[in-house]
Amino acid sequence: MNRRSFIAASATAAALGPSVVRAQDTDIQPRLEALRAEHGLPALGGAVVTADGLAWSGVSGVRRSGEEAPVTLADRWHLGSNTKAMTAALFARLVEQGRTGWGAALPDLFPDIRVDPAFATVTIEDLMRHRGAILDQSVMPGWMLLAWAGGDVRALRSQLVEAALGAPPTGAPGAFSYGNANYILAGAAIERITGLPWEEAMRREVFEPLGMASAGFGAPTGDQPWGHRAGVAGLQPMDPTVAGSDNPAAMGPAGTVHAGLADYARFIRVFLTDGGGWLSPESVARLTTPVADQTGAYALGWGVLPAQPWTGGASALVHDGSNTMWLARAAVAPARRAAAICVSNAAQPAQPAFNALTQALIGRFPA
Repeated sequence: MNRRSFIAASATAAALGPSVVRAQDTDIQPRLEALRAEHGLPALGGAVVTADGLAWSGVSGVRRSGEEAPVTLADRWHLGSNTKAMTAALFARLVEQGRTGWGAALPDLFPDIRVDPAFATVTIEDLMRHRGAILDQSVMPGWMLLAWAGGDVRALRSQLVEAALGAPPTGAPGAFSYGNANYILAGAAIERITGLPWEEAMRREVFEPLGMASAGFGAPTGDQPWGHRAGVAGLQPMDPTVAGSDNPAAMGPAGTVHAGLADYARFIRVFLTDGGGWLSPESVARLTTPVADQTGAYALGWGVLPAQPWTGGASALVHDGSNTMWLARAAVAPARRAAAICVSNAAQPAQPAFNALTQALIGRFPA
């Protein structure tokens, strides 16, 4: 997910107010099916999550364009940059275990790497709020060439740390600039804290305790939906075993998690239940508190919106995620103890379908 799509997701969620369709006015499944057909998507799915768990879920369409195998409620969906909230929550778990701390400065998180003195006071929260003075355009292009070639993901993440922190900042400290490099660096910090690859730390601290058995990394393989790339010939299904069907694996902390709807709902429920016993209420408050200014209100892995008619009189959490072949959205209203999830195995034509589906799903929130 890039800055443009994050801003678009925030603007869309902010517009959800008087136009939201109430539950008694619609049946969600026919609406979902109509939206998928109207926008030419191979598949579209949605869910309503409450503090009690998954309240409604539905899917429509096929796993691959041009074939007949239908998507199912058990299928897995690529979550793209919605992975960022999971990486931030993983760090919160490590804080609660006493293995690190909030306010940790980058030189302390990377004692094995020479850090430019200008980063001396930049903290992990600055990084995960996209305010760490690191611009994707200055560090990602060259690193991506290495990452696409493959290799040890931990070594590749360390190489990005060296490139980003070994030179003076390319951005303004404290200024918001959405970027994937921030979360790749956060993942590299987690690897140093745990001594494990980010992927293994994620499994141990997030997926397993929350019961997210379907969760994994990269484009889903096996008997699952395929992502679709937009081209001159229309939407082309992308074989997940072929290079280019997802971001390089080294980008994992910024955006490679996949999961089924029910399992993604288990993660979202954390933010509807003050942590649900998996995190403390204090950690959830930390994860969802932004630094607000004129350029963006972003907490730790979440965009934060001011109160809207659909949010229950409090702020809401929103995020879209995409690797350009899938799209996922979460719109969370903690005060109403309810959230909407949208997923599709195509990205470019999915945004307007998501906008309408999000409205319909919010209409199913408990009063």
